[in-house]
Amino acid sequence: MPSYEDARRELRAFVEARAWDAFHAPKDLAASVAIEAGELLEIFQWRDLHVGDLTPDDRRRIEEEIADVTMYCMLLADKVGVDLPSAILGKLKANAAKYPVEKARGRAEKYDRL
Repeated sequence: MPSYEDARRELRAFVEARAWDAFHAPKDLAASVAIEAGELLEIFQWRDLHVGDLTPDDRRRIEEEIADVTMYCMLLADKVGVDLPSAILGKLKANAAKYPVEKARGRAEKYDRL
């Protein structure tokens, strides 16, 4: 299984080979995250899809859009100097404090309503 660093290195090489870094200002990368997230959401628009209802084409499209969102997040993190795996682990730790298991388990309320 490829590591995060393997994927990051391949993504950077892809961008560098095409000289696209000049177009990757943080604002543009953040906009691209939102645009790709919208494309992911579009798959579910007007459909009450559950995991068991997904067709092979749905799964392929979801995989592609998740990859697009993730790649733009990786490029943005790289551009602004965020260690993404560390940021994810830090955010999980913060969320664990906001959403203690004994209060949050099985509940969808925001932390200030637990």
